[in-house]
Amino acid sequence: MKMQEFFHPIDSSILGITKPSTPLLYSTTTSTSSGTSSENDESPETSRRFDFLSLKVMIPNFPNFNFNSYKSLAVLSGHIGTVSCLALCGEFILSGSQGKDIIVWQQPDLRQFTKFGSGEGSAKALTSVGNKVFTAHQDSRIRVWKVSRRSENVFRLVNSLPTTKDYLGKFMKQSNYVQTRRHHKCLWIEHADSISCLAVSNGLIYSGSWDKTLKVWRISDFKCLESIKAHDDAINGLITSNNGIVYSASADGKIKVWGRKEGKNTTHSLKGILDGHKDVSLNSVIVTDDENLVYGGGSDGYIMGWLRNKDFDSWKLICEVKAHEMAVLCMCSIGEFLCSGSADKSIRIWKREINGGLFRIGIIKGHDGPIKCLQASPRFVGGGFMLYSGSLDKTLRVWWVPKYTDGTEDSSPVQCKK
Repeated sequence: MKMQEFFHPIDSSILGITKPSTPLLYSTTTSTSSGTSSENDESPETSRRFDFLSLKVMIPNFPNFNFNSYKSLAVLSGHIGTVSCLALCGEFILSGSQGKDIIVWQQPDLRQFTKFGSGEGSAKALTSVGNKVFTAHQDSRIRVWKVSRRSENVFRLVNSLPTTKDYLGKFMKQSNYVQTRRHHKCLWIEHADSISCLAVSNGLIYSGSWDKTLKVWRISDFKCLESIKAHDDAINGLITSNNGIVYSASADGKIKVWGRKEGKNTTHSLKGILDGHKDVSLNSVIVTDDENLVYGGGSDGYIMGWLRNKDFDSWKLICEVKAHEMAVLCMCSIGEFLCSGSADKSIRIWKREINGGLFRIGIIKGHDGPIKCLQASPRFVGGGFMLYSGSLDKTLRVWWVPKYTDGTEDSSPVQCKK
């Protein structure tokens, strides 16, 4: 069977999955699973949730698969602007664009289910917790959408951060205002520029902005708990680990590591600084499942990797590799694999070695524009994994990446620091 004979778009009967009669929104990612118990109040008793473990993808397990002939399983078109962010939320794929629209695609048939958020400002980042979706926008606001599960899914706007209650409780005191630029002040709970990234951990939402700040919000009441002057330039990427550590990547060329202090009040302290190349923006950051390694993607096309000590207070640069001809814009990981998307319009697949080095096992091409966002499925299926990519060409593509290759793919040399 040749790759071009595969389904386009994917047919649920081929995948061996029966679609639930009432689609549900549910986050399968551990870092976004925290939330209040009330978030599941509207779940029907007999609800069925999409599970990647149930996928029966009819794709042969090619031991000698050639990435040069690789074709996307599906091309998802419908955005009026460039695709800027995407997230896997249970049986749904959510994608946001600069065209101010957010599209919900239903798996496994990958057809458009609904749209929401039109006119609310260009979407820059999104994530979900329970039956709530958080979207970050260029207008410096975070919007909260609730999904009704009683009948048909309806993505209904229920709040905007900072909330009116939070704002009214602070705007009268001058001490709550901070200088953002010359002759301009705003409340410390407000972002003063576009919000570029979101992350979730242990009942908290983290937002990073071009205003150089990292803000911490409580999911239960949407209150802003903390604002950190985190970097000397725009924050481009955020990720959290299962133990509550937060990593922020910035245009100032640094990844900073933040730890939550124990106590009544939620505060975070700086635990480490990972230095990238001089005068090079770090656009994305990921952490491995065992939380021992952190990788950052730079505007010079390099991916750099750091190894931590057990106390998260010391980091050693152990890997740097020229990954792309142009800037690395996004990364994601699953198991021992790392995927990187670039302004050069390509996606590259890497296998992580024991020492933290990266060995390139594949190059995927097909998009007509820079790759802005990547997300891998949380489970291996059919001897590989599903990879979702969003591009400035206004489309999403779905790929199947095999776990095994014959090693004939041209590989990049890896520079490991001893």
